[in-house]
Amino acid sequence: MSNHDHTAGHDAHEHGEGMDKKGIWKIFFILLALTALEFFIALALVHKGILAKGALVNTIYIVLTLVKAYYIVAYFMHLKFEKSGFIITCGIVFIFIIYFIILMLTEGHFLLSAFQTHEIFPNN
Repeated sequence: MSNHDHTAGHDAHEHGEGMDKKGIWKIFFILLALTALEFFIALALVHKGILAKGALVNTIYIVLTLVKAYYIVAYFMHLKFEKSGFIITCGIVFIFIIYFIILMLTEGHFLLSAFQTHEIFPNN
């Protein structure tokens, strides 16, 4: 009977082995700092004219967003503690999704330019 209780407790411990309260708060404060940095860039640097809007600011926002997405997916969705096969599978799916988004944007841009240069109903 006591062996059964010990096994059940041990299995429950293995299920949540990745994160404890200290780890959760650490990731929370990392995400909070990244969000504060984004607001600082937007309100203090871009809004006051210190940093011009453009490709540099967009690149900074994209990098910070990807870092935040990594922390959320890796720690709060427990992907960091999964087996490597599952991580590779999710990564490949993510790459295909990004690829299809780029394809749709490219096709949409082509169709927009095609409809603007040619009349849709030339006989009317």
